[in-house]
Amino acid sequence: MHEQGNLELILIFLLSAVIAVPLFRRFGLGAVLGYLVAGAVMGPYGFKLVKHAESTMAVSELGVVMLLFVIGLELSPSRLWVMRRQVFGTGGMQVALSALVLGGVAAVMGLGWKTDLVIGLGLALSSTAVGLQILAERKELTTGYGRTAFAILLLQDLVAIPLLALIPLLGEAKAASQSAPAWGSVLKAIGMIALVVIGGRLVLRQLFRAVAWTKMSEVFTATSLLVVVGTAWLMQFGGLSMGLGAFLAGVLLADSEFRHELEAQIEPFKGLLLGLFFIAVGMSIDLQKVAAEPGTIAIGVASLLLIKMLVLVLIGWRPGRLPLREALMLGAVLALGGEFAFVVFNESFRVGLIDDPLRDRLVAIVGLSMAATPLLVIAMSNWLMQHPEKKEERAPDPIDHENPRVIIAGFGRMGQIVGRMLRAQKIPFTALENNTEQVELSRRFGTMIYFGDPSKPELLRAAHAERAEVFVLTTDDPDTTVRTARLLRRQYPNLKVFARARNRQHAFKLMDLGVEVIRETFHSSLEMAEQVMGALGVPEDVARERRESFRQHDERVLREQYLIFDDEAALIANSQQALKDLEKLFEADAGPSLPGGEQSGAKRETGSNEAPGTT
Repeated sequence: MHEQGNLELILIFLLSAVIAVPLFRRFGLGAVLGYLVAGAVMGPYGFKLVKHAESTMAVSELGVVMLLFVIGLELSPSRLWVMRRQVFGTGGMQVALSALVLGGVAAVMGLGWKTDLVIGLGLALSSTAVGLQILAERKELTTGYGRTAFAILLLQDLVAIPLLALIPLLGEAKAASQSAPAWGSVLKAIGMIALVVIGGRLVLRQLFRAVAWTKMSEVFTATSLLVVVGTAWLMQFGGLSMGLGAFLAGVLLADSEFRHELEAQIEPFKGLLLGLFFIAVGMSIDLQKVAAEPGTIAIGVASLLLIKMLVLVLIGWRPGRLPLREALMLGAVLALGGEFAFVVFNESFRVGLIDDPLRDRLVAIVGLSMAATPLLVIAMSNWLMQHPEKKEERAPDPIDHENPRVIIAGFGRMGQIVGRMLRAQKIPFTALENNTEQVELSRRFGTMIYFGDPSKPELLRAAHAERAEVFVLTTDDPDTTVRTARLLRRQYPNLKVFARARNRQHAFKLMDLGVEVIRETFHSSLEMAEQVMGALGVPEDVARERRESFRQHDERVLREQYLIFDDEAALIANSQQALKDLEKLFEADAGPSLPGGEQSGAKRETGSNEAPGTT
């Protein structure tokens, strides 16, 4: 067999990613599982398309490094300080409790307390790459449990410092004597962290300012990669996780003016190398070992996932103050083993704490737990969707305002502006809102607002709708708006009703009920168009005239289309004719006096062929 060249390896990796990832995402299984399965199939324990997984793993770890750098860019030092309770409190409890329980389970094998401690700590750590990638795919990094998960993973990276120093101390005397002095390693690690933090504060911004001055994008890209790889190398030289150095560099640049450009430059490299990392993890799963001891491996994977999930749910729920449903998702995302466990168990084997068969079993358990996690997250998410949280039905508030001139139903964006103007004019009004959070928020700001569903007849009676002069209907949900308008027309036919319309189709339904319709984005769009024309040099009076012409034209078209809105073909024909009419109107008004000597800019300004159901 010939030696595999770099080009052949690149071809295999790209081909596997292009086939596996879209296939797995098509079936809703996620990209991570696709990469892991592709790696297992083509690796040295599968079809042997790739003979050596170790060299691939070494290169692909840069993907995790870049992922942590990008995350660091999202966290300024002030935000990181705010997270200190989650990082050291919640994260510290997770590592300690998981290590204690998992080490206790390992004690059943009678291997000795030193081995039990190393196994417990090694399995207590979770995969930063898999966990963060799943959260990013689901767009849940900024949720409550997403932030808690990140804090725990950050603490786990910090735990690497004492754990790496601890293993030689716990090993056999001969192996320990051959290792570097443990406490010297700790001091070296602390020195590297100080160098990155202090040096980064003094140098990084000035470096990027100098590079930006060259105005050469390729040099900026090279500098970005240099910073990421350089800080990762310094951490590795200090015996720490490479990702920790990149994360610190990202944090130091989070408040800089280069933050968004750096993220854009690193993102493509991050995606490719992170995919390669997951493929390398898949290649490290010894399928032959799994096939030889399926029962033992399966029990090990199930036990690891169950124990860590229970610990995580417990910690996330109580000390972490997460809702139970979010705590369950936290447990599903971080119950897996971590890539750092491979290093821990290999080092433990080197110093004689564990033997070769035990190391292989542990590595297989960790690898399979990574592969199982995307499926576990999907299963947990589906279960939570099938069992929605039961919300207590809140009774409508008693309304003590007996003589309102105006009733506002829906006190969100539009309703609040109407209410503020009425209050400034000393006009009494009653505000109704069906969202409990909005009610509590408005009350904190001193607005008397009542909870209840305005589409219910009993609430309208309690609000004394029969005494009101005007009813303002600004609810968010279009169906609720139509139901309420229909109820008002039936029970209070003399009441003047103004209703917010989401789009033209919604406006047609409300016009059918005989209420005054205000389209929510129409007037703000006209204002923006007028300002845009002014910025482009159109005289102020011309821009204002264009705005008024368009408003009158569109309102006339709306009334015409209302008569035929249930006939789609007629509606389309009317819309096309209305566009031609508008162009002619602008051309007639333009004259020869527009800037640049143009007869008309109408075709350029109005040629968007806007569909009639959008505004």
